[in-house]
Amino acid sequence: MFSLKKLFGKDDKFYDLLEAGADEAKASVSLLEGYLEQLYKTGKPPENLDEFMHSRRAEKRIRNLVLEELSRTFVTPLEREDIEALSVALYRVPKSIEKMVERLSIYPGRVPHTAFQRQAELLKLAAEAVVEMVRQLRSGTNLEKIRTATDRLHYAEGEADRVMFDLLKELYQGPYEAKELVILQEIYELAEQSVDCCRNAGNIVVQIVLKHS
Repeated sequence: MFSLKKLFGKDDKFYDLLEAGADEAKASVSLLEGYLEQLYKTGKPPENLDEFMHSRRAEKRIRNLVLEELSRTFVTPLEREDIEALSVALYRVPKSIEKMVERLSIYPGRVPHTAFQRQAELLKLAAEAVVEMVRQLRSGTNLEKIRTATDRLHYAEGEADRVMFDLLKELYQGPYEAKELVILQEIYELAEQSVDCCRNAGNIVVQIVLKHS
């Protein structure tokens, strides 16, 4: 039977895909936690990074499905540009984490334990906030409903900036060789960028809500 619901974009496929993308972004953060835990226990990075590659590829498949559905759907529940932008922003989370882990896996020195522990905690907080914000879209675009999650996301971003400054200060003033300094600085920046990717996704959700409020 012909479905007006599908014709006018009232089905849940886009919400399903965006929520799946947010969940996959959060899953990549959980993989990072496990990676760091093993790294700290053994002093050596795990050799197998396949899980991170699979997570990034899964997010990419979701993004491609979003693009396919956009090409097939006449009217969408949210603006097409917003759906696409949010799916791309979510994809960048596991992509940045995979890049960070790749750098950690080839770093020849001993990884500072406390340096990444706090960043990983903030990244988890940011990813959880993004999942909550994306899930709120399905029930309606109410700014009050996502305000708490937005506050947590902004806190994580602000703390990540502060932690980054402290890490760089310690790095520049510490007994590091030039090669170590360059490598660690890049990895620190990748960790901060992962939080920024979550922030960007959250900002898009807020923009969607403001457009429809």
